[in-house]
Amino acid sequence: MSLTGNWSYPTGIRFGAGRISEIAEACIAAGITKPLLVTDRGLAEMEITTKTLDLIEGAGLGRALFADVDPNPTDKNVEEGLKVYREGDYDGVVAFGGGSGLDLAKTLAFMAGQSRPLWDFEDIGDWWTRADPDGIHPIVAVPTTAGTGSEVGRASVITNSETHEKKIIFHPKMLPAVVICDPELTVGMPKFITAGTGLDAFAHCVEAYSSPHYHPMSQGIALEGMKLVIDNLPTAYNDPGNIDARANMMSAAAMGAVAFQKGLGAIHALSHPIGAHHHTHHGTTNAVCMPAVLKFNADAIRDRFNRAAGYLGIDGGFEGFCAFVDEFNASFAIPKKLTDLGVKDPDLATLVRDALNDPSTGGNPVEMTEANTRALFEAIL
Repeated sequence: MSLTGNWSYPTGIRFGAGRISEIAEACIAAGITKPLLVTDRGLAEMEITTKTLDLIEGAGLGRALFADVDPNPTDKNVEEGLKVYREGDYDGVVAFGGGSGLDLAKTLAFMAGQSRPLWDFEDIGDWWTRADPDGIHPIVAVPTTAGTGSEVGRASVITNSETHEKKIIFHPKMLPAVVICDPELTVGMPKFITAGTGLDAFAHCVEAYSSPHYHPMSQGIALEGMKLVIDNLPTAYNDPGNIDARANMMSAAAMGAVAFQKGLGAIHALSHPIGAHHHTHHGTTNAVCMPAVLKFNADAIRDRFNRAAGYLGIDGGFEGFCAFVDEFNASFAIPKKLTDLGVKDPDLATLVRDALNDPSTGGNPVEMTEANTRALFEAIL
């Protein structure tokens, strides 16, 4: 069976091996005639990037690249990118890469025609209505990892370089117009990135499934996303050239991002400030946080994971699921504590404050307080 399809939920997705060949057609479909390809420094010189630029240039759409993107993109990256974008008179972006490249690219397209400063559009209340929708330029998204799901998201995570807080910038029109999911682009990922990004997708699905908010569509997507990760991440990790496993992981990543419209929770509330202050890999940090958060939420989520475990192929209900997560993490060499990720001398008071201010706290099934959030951090440090 060929893993290929054309999907229009949640946006137009061209899914299948080799479909990067359609990049110029996708730009034209999105109304882009002069794209700026935005990616991170690590991808800038790689063959998959130069091949994509060749395809765009070959179709007469020019050749332009911006790659000054930090692993946790900042407002300074946004300023520098906007300067390049506006001076080059581009009319859309090709968001290319993992979460950092995708998030920065989407923010550039969003901010292209805005007159207000970036932080005026933080995901608070109805602040997104402050934006001029006509000033938002089109986006074609091309993920090269299988984790973040930012290619099907309506938001970006940008770090405030002064306060070191991760902020979510949201607008419905930040959803890319066209997505190309080509699993061949993910084959060259290092093993630790395959693991970290895959476990990021898993965390998105686990948290969406745990969230108390009502969204049956997201609930179902989260459950199937978990199963895809469980069934395919070990193969993608141990047999990097297995295109079917890579394709299923790309599906799981997109599904996780669709599912967390239902809500995230304490895993992300802890992970965001850790990443912002200590520059850890986001997905790997999520994986380290997950076992402690599952125990923290146990009473609120036990019944639903008792039901899910059998479908996921896990014996023992919720307790069995928790034991599985420990074993799953260990199989990908995920450390048990944040100190092993390089978190040294953490300022606990600041981490607790930032976690409680993170929008993800609102989706956690157990209320997060200063005391229990501090205890969570102590458990994983």
